[in-house]
Amino acid sequence: MNLETIAAQMYTLREFTQTPEGLRDAFQKLKDIGYKAVQISGTGPIDPALVKQYADESGLQICATHVPWNRLVNDLDALAEEHKLWNCKYVGLGSLPAEYQSSLEGYRSFVKLASEIAVTLKEQHGLQFIYHNHDFEFTKFEGTTALDVMLQETDPESFGFELDLYWVQAGGGNPVDWVQKVEGRMGVVHLKDMAIVDRRQVFAEIGEGNMNYKAIVEACRAAGVEWFVVEQDVCRRNPFESLEISYKYLTSLL
Repeated sequence: MNLETIAAQMYTLREFTQTPEGLRDAFQKLKDIGYKAVQISGTGPIDPALVKQYADESGLQICATHVPWNRLVNDLDALAEEHKLWNCKYVGLGSLPAEYQSSLEGYRSFVKLASEIAVTLKEQHGLQFIYHNHDFEFTKFEGTTALDVMLQETDPESFGFELDLYWVQAGGGNPVDWVQKVEGRMGVVHLKDMAIVDRRQVFAEIGEGNMNYKAIVEACRAAGVEWFVVEQDVCRRNPFESLEISYKYLTSLL
């Protein structure tokens, strides 16, 4: 991790980025904080060329995305061209579609279809598919978690992971252990912290919660992570302020 590889997940700023003007302003504010890269997710229906123009204006690299499952299934070639326009290698799926979540057979059906898509992205377009978890992938089927099934039954070369370490913790997993499990298969990681407020777990800025981020960052470095992406699903203050607090904490670990 260095200053160039700390990115902001735009989903954190989704309320501010539904128009071209809002996206442009958000990019500039992220640049002013110090970010050098972003992950595109949760923005409005904005022309991909305009997204690239505004990112370039602010000196921000588009390092990864989250894209809808239906586009991966039905619009893959156009999706790939957008990523090439953005010079963005990592094509991310932000969540498992609901229809696959309830059974081991469902996960295996998803793995089969997603694996075919991942191979096409890699072999035909030179892009890397990455899967982003939540806590429900820690449901156990036949004595093993669904996330373990996904890890063990996919091709390491084409099917990558984008672990969200808050959700790993929420699912009862050990973030450091899981970073080590996906070593060599995770170019992008999601970082957010977990705090306890009024006896409930809540999303927190990195360094403001209880997760061991010094150990986590060390493990990510050792596992070959390229992009350290700050995401906070819900902020208890202005989201730009939250992203700044997390950025400053991460830079203190350099």
